[in-house]
Order: sequence, then structure tokens, then C-alpha cells
Amino acid sequence: MVSGTHAAHSIEVTAESLQEDLARLELQKQALERELAAVVAHLGSVQRALGALQVLMREPAPAAPARAGAAEPRQAPAPRADVPSVDVTAKTPAQVRRTSGPSADADGQKKYGRLTEQILDYFATVGDVDVRARDVAAALGRDTDSGTINAVRSALDRLVGTSRIRRSGRGLYRAKRP
Repeated sequence: MVSGTHAAHSIEVTAESLQEDLARLELQKQALERELAAVVAHLGSVQRALGALQVLMREPAPAAPARAGAAEPRQAPAPRADVPSVDVTAKTPAQVRRTSGPSADADGQKKYGRLTEQILDYFATVGDVDVRARDVAAALGRDTDSGTINAVRSALDRLVGTSRIRRSGRGLYRAKRP
């Protein structure tokens, strides 16, 4: 027969182990939620870009000018109702913060998708220095696991692709010079 103190000790050890597992799983859940938010934000960006490209692909090619050197000014195509519009004008960081700041859903909770804004703010503060993705993630408090660091890397690559920051070397990023 098992003694009462041995059984109590066994239950206590099991409870401590479960508490540790719970803490680890909660951190993992938060990291996965942040990664999912980054994927959803990227998905939205890709969908908007694809919609804009589809509009451009459907537009007829402009007619050649009647004579050389007499090019007519090209007008922008009229927006279509079935394709979402995309604003392609350059914005200052302040305008980006105003238009893409945190918004609230119906329950009043903040939505995800602030990673790009946070990265741009970070580069505005560090100045003209080379920075690794891991350093950016650490500065933003997103270095808890490889998934969140990879989300920062993906966001940095998107910012390089849109010429908002530049790649200065292998794995190094730098603020875009004005």
C-alpha cells in the first residue's frame, strides 16, 4: 500500500509539471497568434496588390501617338466597383501611423497588424545603422521563438519589396535614406 505522504508528493509533482506546461503552452499560443496576425496582414496586402494588378491587366493598351514627340497625357483608369482600390501614393511615416494605427473591432479589442508600423517606428529611432531581423524582433518584444522572429523577417522583406527600408547586406536592414 502506498503511503499518504508519497501519494501527496506525487500529486504535488504532477501539479507543478502541469503548471509549467500551462505556462509554456500559453506563451506558444501567444506566439502563434502573433504569427497568424502577420500572415493575415500579408494576405491582405497581397490581395490588394493582386486586385490592382488585375485592373491594370484589364485596361486596354494606350493608342500610339499620331506623330513622334507628340505624346498625349495618359489619364488614370476609372475605378471599378468589382475590384478593391489601392492607394499607391507615397506616404510619410506620420501619415502611415494615422491611417494604419490600431483600430478596434466590435468588442473593443485591438486588432493585430501593427508589426509593419512598429518596424517603421523602430527604424525611425535607430537612424542610419545596419540592423539584424533578430535585433528588430528583440526591440519589439517579438523574440520569444523562431515563429515570431520569422514574422518580423517576413515583414522586413515586404518593407524592402515596397522600398520603405533597404537591405544593406546579408541579413542586414537599414532605414531608407530620404
